[in-house]
Amino acid sequence: MKKIALLGSTGSIGTQTLEVVASDPSLEIVGLSAHRNINLLEQQINMFHPRLVCVMDEKKASELKNRVQAQGLLVEVVSGLEGLIAVATMDEADSILTAVVGMIGLIPTIEAIKKGKTIALANKETLVTAGELVMGAARDYGVSILPVDSEHSAIFQCLRGNEHHAVSKLILTASGGPFRDYTQEMLQDVTVEAALKHPNWSMGSKITIDSASLMNKGLEVIEAKHLFDVTPEQIDVIVHRESIIHSMVEYKDGSTMAQMGLPNMMHPIAYALYYPERKPTPCVHPLDFAKLSKLTFDPPKKDLFPCLGLAYDALVVGGTMPAVLNAANEVAVDAFLKKQINFLQIPSIIHEVMAKHICINRPSLDEIIGIDEWARVMSRQEVQKQ
Repeated sequence: MKKIALLGSTGSIGTQTLEVVASDPSLEIVGLSAHRNINLLEQQINMFHPRLVCVMDEKKASELKNRVQAQGLLVEVVSGLEGLIAVATMDEADSILTAVVGMIGLIPTIEAIKKGKTIALANKETLVTAGELVMGAARDYGVSILPVDSEHSAIFQCLRGNEHHAVSKLILTASGGPFRDYTQEMLQDVTVEAALKHPNWSMGSKITIDSASLMNKGLEVIEAKHLFDVTPEQIDVIVHRESIIHSMVEYKDGSTMAQMGLPNMMHPIAYALYYPERKPTPCVHPLDFAKLSKLTFDPPKKDLFPCLGLAYDALVVGGTMPAVLNAANEVAVDAFLKKQINFLQIPSIIHEVMAKHICINRPSLDEIIGIDEWARVMSRQEVQKQ
């Protein structure tokens, strides 16, 4: 039986992970965490019976503790970053699936690596902000990092059994988001509600906005560099509207391998949970090629969606610049969701904060955390100027 601690159990990836676990008695949940959705977390506790759960919001954690005690449930409730680390480093857990959103996932992931846990990674910010530190720690402790993002899972699968030196390019596919056919003038008036209507995927609000701005793909480019040890020049992005090909690897002999499937996160989740095996799960359905009318590909519109270019810029500079990019984007997206700024101001704010940053090469974890805090302060100031 594989025992799993799941960070971010009430989000989109977390709930889908629990669907996979519920379908297979060989998978057991030993720990869960949520931000503040204790109603759903309480249901998950009753279904999966974890030993330890964390609620980031301290007041909500106290409320949940009272609820589970009243029901006589044998579960310990903890809170805050310390509680999240406690779930990530549980002795009982073999694997940690980290599906939290944002910088908060970094420290628990590093601590889990130090405990020798296998990491199933769905938290982009961990590698975007501290990729060299995290991958270095994984090598030092002999820990596997298994990508859960559909694009990185696809590349991981296409690389299996092939030599690293034979790789020419990694090709990340992007749906293009809800505004892929818009003009500059049309983008000036887009609403939050329109940005949250992704054409292919069902995701959380922050990731959905990132998809609309192409920042999601930019963050994936940075992730790919660290996961697969390639240069920025070896990573391409192509718009693939149907989201059937999840990503591709081009080899030096001219051949290209693609991983295909329905636009559904169940397969990459199950692949990471079962790795190195491939096991059938009722949550995953194969493609019916007779029903596929066409597969289309277009270059990304970098002029209309400058977030992708900003991500490449941050990756080339390296050091603390990707952490600044990530922090500024989190603040700007939050401001857009709160209707404090318009859609086109998201990349403008990120650019302004990046321009003010003096990059630190080969930063320590403390330096990354400090720069993240600085970038958030600067980004909030930029929001106020808009």
